Amino acid sequence: MKQYFILSEKRSLFSYAASMLSIGILSACTLIPGNEPDDRHASAVENDHLGDSYTKVQYLDQGWNSAESLWFYYTTQGSNLMPYDFFLALEKPGQSQLFRSDENMNFYRYLPQKASSINPDALPVGWVKDKYKGKEYVGLTCAACHTGQINYNGVGIRIDGGPASADMENIMIDLAKALKHTREDAEAKQRFVKNVLAKGNYKSEADVLADLSKYEQRIYSYTYINASQTSYGYARLDAFGRIYNRVLEHTINARELREILSDRKIMDDKVMTKEQIDEILAKIDNVITGEQRDHLMERLSKYLTFEQIALLNNEIFNRPDAPVSYPFLWDIAQHDYVQWNGIADNAGLGPIGRNTGEVIGVFGTLDWKEEKGTSLTSILFQGSGNTRVKFDSSVDVQNLHRIESHLKKLNSPVWPQEILGKINEEQAAKGKLLFDEYCAACHARIDRDDPNRRVVAHMTKVSAIGTDSTMAENSFKYQGYSGILRNQYVGLEVGNILLDKEAPVAALLTQATKNVVATPDPDKWFFQRWTDWAANLVTAYAENEIKSSIKNGNYDPDTTVNPLASLNAYKGRPLNGIWATAPYLHNGSVPSLYDLLLPKKREGDPEDGEYRPDQFEVGSREFDPVKVGLKSSGYKSFTFDTSFPGNSNAGHEYASGKTAQPNGVVLRPLNKDEKLDVLEYLKTL
Repeated sequence: MKQYFILSEKRSLFSYAASMLSIGILSACTLIPGNEPDDRHASAVENDHLGDSYTKVQYLDQGWNSAESLWFYYTTQGSNLMPYDFFLALEKPGQSQLFRSDENMNFYRYLPQKASSINPDALPVGWVKDKYKGKEYVGLTCAACHTGQINYNGVGIRIDGGPASADMENIMIDLAKALKHTREDAEAKQRFVKNVLAKGNYKSEADVLADLSKYEQRIYSYTYINASQTSYGYARLDAFGRIYNRVLEHTINARELREILSDRKIMDDKVMTKEQIDEILAKIDNVITGEQRDHLMERLSKYLTFEQIALLNNEIFNRPDAPVSYPFLWDIAQHDYVQWNGIADNAGLGPIGRNTGEVIGVFGTLDWKEEKGTSLTSILFQGSGNTRVKFDSSVDVQNLHRIESHLKKLNSPVWPQEILGKINEEQAAKGKLLFDEYCAACHARIDRDDPNRRVVAHMTKVSAIGTDSTMAENSFKYQGYSGILRNQYVGLEVGNILLDKEAPVAALLTQATKNVVATPDPDKWFFQRWTDWAANLVTAYAENEIKSSIKNGNYDPDTTVNPLASLNAYKGRPLNGIWATAPYLHNGSVPSLYDLLLPKKREGDPEDGEYRPDQFEVGSREFDPVKVGLKSSGYKSFTFDTSFPGNSNAGHEYASGKTAQPNGVVLRPLNKDEKLDVLEYLKTL
């Protein structure tokens, strides 16, 4: 399975971009700022709400210098969460403390930073100012979810490209609450308006209050659409589920909306009359057919009752109930397939499509509209017909290409013995032999410093590995209304899918990202728009040395009957740097590497045995170098409960003699000393 969450028909898109080179001379792309700062401007934290403290931050040698780390932290990708001035002025509900204060952002586990020339407002790592169509927004960069830190003895060890501890679910819920309080509380509103107007980007109080109401409803709508029965907590997010829902919100059209609102099977006794639907569609006509299609549910909430919104929400969207750990990014540019279940082919223009989907998920503005007529891009990528869809957006394809190129230099972190303690070489040597026997079939070794390294992901079907299946199943089972994408073709490994009224959301996402990438930046003047667009795609294609290849491993192959079968699997990758990426398994259900080598306790198991914890605390960055994981007890934070849907800690029990090797052999259980030997070896990777 090669085509999901990437660009399909890569060659035609590449050829079209190449043809555009004849328009003019292409501008060069500067990747790194010329002047390197003295440091990376990390802030210290003293005794925060979970008891964490660090007085200095230590960076490891991962191939990036200071300027290159900061470039990654603050290079925008087109994310537009809310007006920038709003974020700077917003207060916590009932307090004068700014929401964006270091203390509060650290509460959600975003890493605080000092002010610098590249970050003058001292935003935390991964938060940045973005500009789109003349307006300034605060948005998120890749670094918000892919920069980690572990603390030990007062030292914060920063891990570039590592999994963040961020709680994105609750920061969005609390942002909506803060905006609501600001609108309702007279004193808070007065201070907010005064501070926003002082920035000079708004002309009147009325304009500020109009946008205040708008973004309160917008962020509330986002949290409502993406509510899940399983709380994510720190260090996890169902990114795919949320990306899927943003696509579905922007693809539905007026015809489908009319059918849903008038369907008694869907709306129950809240069904609407033709006259009521006509009135609503007249009021929101531009949402469905014009440039302001963005944020459909936010606009509909002005005209529908809460019960109607709930029924509509359940019909259009899928619950993002499969939170997973934020993946670590080293070696991602060298992989053949990426994401936890190998859903993304990394060849050709695949990385651009993958990253475009990511920006859609983190609040890229999507000004998609249907209109009469055709264009060259619509004929090439949408098929024939008397209508076309313009896929204007804030997605910065140029920067996405730069970021992907930047990641090629990123190496995995090496265990810092001067901070975390010396590795026992004798134990590690014993552990290496056990690793070869128990782990190497799925987790190959690579040379982290080899610029020509390649990573072949080993795919194992869910039924064989035994880990929680929710994420993999959602990726291919979730369906949605195709709307503006209906009757387009999506190329798969086994053939084309013709998008019907309802289609796999994975296919809709593939087609949406392809069309976004095929659309030049609407923020640029005509000549630059097309030359930059062509340059971005041609260079991205030419510089990517990864070619399309078949998947490796034990998985169910795609067929014409089940074209998504291969997605029901999870990926094994090299474990270099794995010590810095707790918690473990794709859903973060095991707190340490030591616990990962233990079995899950099942009914009938002896009570005096040693098992993976079924509940543990998440949120602290304090590191345990013995178990190799983050502190998971002795404080009160978010309790990870493995009994909740999507949270199972079962499976991948090779060291406990409960999961068969790829060849079908179940090896004997390791004793405690042998497990510690394996653990010592894993520190060396």
